[in-house]
Amino acid sequence: MSGYGSAAPPPTPPPGPQRSAPPAAVPVQQSRHWLRLFLIGLALWVATVVVTFFTDNSNLVPTIVLLGSFLVPATFVVWAYERFAADVGTERIAACFGVGGIIGVLGASVLETYLLSPSVWMYVGVGLIEEAVKLAALIMVARRIPVTGLRHGLVLGATVGAGFAAFESAGYAFNAALSLQGLSLKDLVETEILRGVLAPVGHILWTAIMGGALFREREGLRFRFTTPVILTYLGVSLLHALWDSTSGIAVWLVARTTTSDFQRAIFELGYVPNPTSQQVHLYTLYDTLGLIVVSLVGLVWLRTLISRNRAAARAT
Repeated sequence: MSGYGSAAPPPTPPPGPQRSAPPAAVPVQQSRHWLRLFLIGLALWVATVVVTFFTDNSNLVPTIVLLGSFLVPATFVVWAYERFAADVGTERIAACFGVGGIIGVLGASVLETYLLSPSVWMYVGVGLIEEAVKLAALIMVARRIPVTGLRHGLVLGATVGAGFAAFESAGYAFNAALSLQGLSLKDLVETEILRGVLAPVGHILWTAIMGGALFREREGLRFRFTTPVILTYLGVSLLHALWDSTSGIAVWLVARTTTSDFQRAIFELGYVPNPTSQQVHLYTLYDTLGLIVVSLVGLVWLRTLISRNRAAARAT
């Protein structure tokens, strides 16, 4: 007989294995550190430019150069790391960006100084050398990272390319700031904006494609220089050469299509004729279209690699 207020005993569970309720799904929140980095860095760069403009304080020039040169490449690396390669680790990504970028610019500087001379084929040599040193830098800094496959190769290659682009842009920006009249803040700002906008479809894109091909053929910790890897290296070197030569091609096209008899006569006498306003605008159009075409070819190539990799993954 049970006493007043006693509760009935809980039912005995039936024998056999029991199923536990599935745990509640934890929503995955995608980090946006890259966006905060970009906005804060952009605000600081603009503030530094404004203060330098009103104070003429040349001590702020290195700050403008560093912030402007590293902002876009660093933001792109953080974005790629957060979305596609968080398993690699921040220290390894930082090493690919910093060490890989410095090795790349040092190697390119030495080889281009001693191997190249002004000629029609100079830009082809620049493309072959710079893509080779970035590939070597990628292998050096990533040789002990135990990852394979297209995804990791794209991110690690893009990171080395971003480091190379950042350090190279810093050099171009510094040169643009110097002129015979002293500090040229206008040229510095224009150079940094232009190179920042073009960075993702330049060095970053080319080295990403190269890294994807390299890591897709990797076995364990051993890199294999197969036919696809070699062809990819030659292909991105050609894109690099076309990118660098768009300015010269634009000049040639303008000269072939718009040069007057008077300008030809002046040129034959050893003088460079002043271009007309129409020729200047036409040169800008040709140069811009050339960069767009090269960028689109690279982006389509990248998209094709990703699509084929996904199709192969579904097939298996």
